[in-house]
Amino acid sequence: MALVTTAEVCDANPQLIVSGELRALQPVFQIYGRRPVFSGPVVTLKVFEDNVLVREFLEEKGNGRVLVVDGGGSMRCAILGGNPVVQAQNNGWAGIIVNGCIRDVDEINGCDIGVRALASHPVKANKRGIGEKHVPVNFAGTRICDGEWLYADTDGILVSKTELSV
Repeated sequence: MALVTTAEVCDANPQLIVSGELRALQPVFQIYGRRPVFSGPVVTLKVFEDNVLVREFLEEKGNGRVLVVDGGGSMRCAILGGNPVVQAQNNGWAGIIVNGCIRDVDEINGCDIGVRALASHPVKANKRGIGEKHVPVNFAGTRICDGEWLYADTDGILVSKTELSV
């Protein structure tokens, strides 16, 4: 999807939007990182004010995937910081979507990776290792499942049940 925008994808696929096979996340995310446009297969994670599992995922090879983290929309602490994002960049992740907060914004903005989050917050997360991997998550008005495809650019974020060929 190199030169095709999310808006063009929506315009070209109204039937997929009506059927729910293509969904747009509500525009609640801030854009971070040096890669404003990214896409890839989704890996889901559900945590609350705890970043141990987030770090574990990003220590793995990303292979162009997008980590989608449902942090419960918490605005009380950051569940993603600069060090894991640097690791994600080095391990080949395409992007990270966080339904929650991040910190170390200047460091993240220097990384060649796409990051979306609700806001930044200086307080670090807990380290209990509690959460659920590879489960459907629901936020920003849609359900996102492991293995779906995510497409992000400066217009917004789309999730598709299958890889789009445009």
